[in-house]
Amino acid sequence: MSSSTARQAPGRTLLILGVGTLAFVLAQTTVIPALGDLQRALGASPSGIAWMVTAYLLVASIATPILGRLGDMLGKQRLLATSLALFAVGSVVCGLADSLALMIVGRGLQGLGGGVFPLSFGIIRDEFPKERVPTGIALLGAIAAIGSAIGLPLGGVLADGPGYHWIFWVAATMGVLAALTTHRFVPESPVRTPGRVDLAGAAILGLGLTALLIAISRVADWGWGSAQTLGLIAAGLFVLVLFAMFERRAPHPLVNMRTFARRPVLTTNVSTVLIGSAMISTFVLVPQLAQLPAGGSAGFGLSATEAGLLLAPGGLLSLLVAPVVGRVGERRGSKSPFFAGCLLTAGALLGMALAHDSVALVILWSSITSAGVGAAFAAIPNLIVVAVDERETGEATGVNTVMRNIGSSLGAQVAGTIIATHVLGNGLPENAGFKIAFLISAVGAVIAAISVLLIPGGHQRRAAAEPTQHRPLAATPSA
Repeated sequence: MSSSTARQAPGRTLLILGVGTLAFVLAQTTVIPALGDLQRALGASPSGIAWMVTAYLLVASIATPILGRLGDMLGKQRLLATSLALFAVGSVVCGLADSLALMIVGRGLQGLGGGVFPLSFGIIRDEFPKERVPTGIALLGAIAAIGSAIGLPLGGVLADGPGYHWIFWVAATMGVLAALTTHRFVPESPVRTPGRVDLAGAAILGLGLTALLIAISRVADWGWGSAQTLGLIAAGLFVLVLFAMFERRAPHPLVNMRTFARRPVLTTNVSTVLIGSAMISTFVLVPQLAQLPAGGSAGFGLSATEAGLLLAPGGLLSLLVAPVVGRVGERRGSKSPFFAGCLLTAGALLGMALAHDSVALVILWSSITSAGVGAAFAAIPNLIVVAVDERETGEATGVNTVMRNIGSSLGAQVAGTIIATHVLGNGLPENAGFKIAFLISAVGAVIAAISVLLIPGGHQRRAAAEPTQHRPLAATPSA
């Protein structure tokens, strides 16, 4: 199929990109409910099995900006197909693994699928008609939010039903399908950014992110005030500062710090960390709350499948909100839907903190939260894309994806620590812990909304209205 023919089918391209995005996001969360089964099957310790999550997050966070940069240099379609193929190989390795070491290797390979975000956003910007770019990017952002919402309950259903191996076989099937269809049907972009891969910068970034994310992911075992946690956080932040200084002087930087420091990019990334931290509480805490025994201070005694169904309406709302956000973005810019999404999330989380004593209320608040998060994550990549030159799309959206990973990891650990420190005499979480966790998440969403106000208001409309001077004629869809 010729590139010109492929460019006449943006709907098919968006469907293929959506499958790849959903596969990666589901792999991040579906494994969490199965960690107990995996620990017993592999004979692993609690600290050892935690590397199932840590390895995936580490590799994804390090690989995402690198793959985004390589896509800008070598071709986004080519790198996306490769990234998805490696994700599929990792899923197969996990499905066949009979040891913890092999399982961690497979999870690391799955993490290489993190390139799906910056590469997919870049493909949409390069290949879609200009008027369809905001909606296409918004839909991919919403798919990411939906995947986060349904991943935990889906993992529980698979682990309790056919077994945890099916978590990886589902991921492998989706990965193979997405890789093959990307190679066959997604057009290659002619937009290129000349340069070389900054290997030294990649190594420094990897070291800093490794220290920071290991500290966050192990805080449940070590505690927030432990020497290990504080030492690794301090070391990680110090190395990331060195990375920023190094990149400012690098002839071919992995991350253009001048672009990263621009107010529209910087404030959007800060807001992403905050809303990412706030939103994860619903996806982590609601299934846990629902499955606690009924009759106690909290809980409804639901099964994993029933608990998952509580989040289903929210997933549907996220999908319905996305095209609305895209169309608003086309006309007025994406700042206002991002702000509205943060406020909606904050209000719903406050409602959840004050009243979650019935299934109906939990469904109501979690659905509104999902709608708010869906609006926010549909708007975020559009704000990044219009703030940078098209030759920096992969790099810039890759960094934003890392910000979201850090925010989600931090929010999950804060919520988990609060629940763990508020337990009854029988060892079950008490209701006060859930109230505090939801309330803190609501405050985080409010701070995120305030930070959104700092994003320059007129920038996006100007960027959307003016054609990018670097866009080659070949990137314009055929009539």
